[in-house]
Amino acid sequence: MAQSYPTAPVKLIVTTGAGGAPDVIARIVADGLSRRWGQQVFVANHPGAAGSIGMKVAGSAPPDGYTLLFALSSSFVALPEIAKDYPYDLVRDFVSIGFVCEQPMAIAVPPSLGVGTLGELIDYVKKRPGQINVAVLSRGGIPHLTSEWIKLAAGLEWTSINYPGTPAGLSDVMGGRVQVIMDGLPSLAGSINGGQLKLLAVGSAKRLPNRPDTPTIAETLPAIPRALGFFALMGPPGTPEQLAKKVSDDLRAVLSEPATKQRFEDIASYIDPMSPAQLLTYIRTEQALWKPVIEQISTFKAAPK
Repeated sequence: MAQSYPTAPVKLIVTTGAGGAPDVIARIVADGLSRRWGQQVFVANHPGAAGSIGMKVAGSAPPDGYTLLFALSSSFVALPEIAKDYPYDLVRDFVSIGFVCEQPMAIAVPPSLGVGTLGELIDYVKKRPGQINVAVLSRGGIPHLTSEWIKLAAGLEWTSINYPGTPAGLSDVMGGRVQVIMDGLPSLAGSINGGQLKLLAVGSAKRLPNRPDTPTIAETLPAIPRALGFFALMGPPGTPEQLAKKVSDDLRAVLSEPATKQRFEDIASYIDPMSPAQLLTYIRTEQALWKPVIEQISTFKAAPK
């Protein structure tokens, strides 16, 4: 099966809606695999319920390689902790294929706020306890967790406002109804580059090569070594090992193409090719990093708007 695969189109399940950062990344991957395989790889969006809807679709698919899951970090990190009765566990049940890329979280404010650094923002918030709101993408997602972790690490009193998509959050920030936005850097890059937002810090482990003047969160808050979203390719439960290896090898070949690397870097997404075993180690490391934060905010109560 692995030698002749694929002989028909392949479906790539994305657990968010069209147009967002995960969808954009998934379509780059789908395009590369389509060219390599000579078969169409098409994206199927199944948003909702913190990714669990898409996971159910992928989890019930035949394990023949013709349905793959484009999994988000929040589905590995938050979902297992906040949905204890959920029937699927990505690490336990799905078959690891390969790492796609990571995206640092970005903290940004409108220039009118008069804040130029994360340290200045922390001072600003401390002088206005309970008055500052932070726009974050989706309850339980990495932007939400990052906002809560900064709140804990810096001893702040601010409120995370959960939005179904980045445009809605940006609209409220631009309109002055919300003072801070936290999201993956690719989702905010256009507004940052256009001057509508001021980028204060990024969640990468070290400064980004294409934004060397932007500090990391850790430079201000050492208790937060990194805050990254990431994407990985997984197979439905029962996917044969040799088939998973075939897809993994082809994925790494696509990600190694200079043109693909450039497309990713242009949207602040950073490739780190991994074998299936390396991916599992990476996931477990991220789960261990975020678990204490999730435990401290386990109620996940949505703030009223």
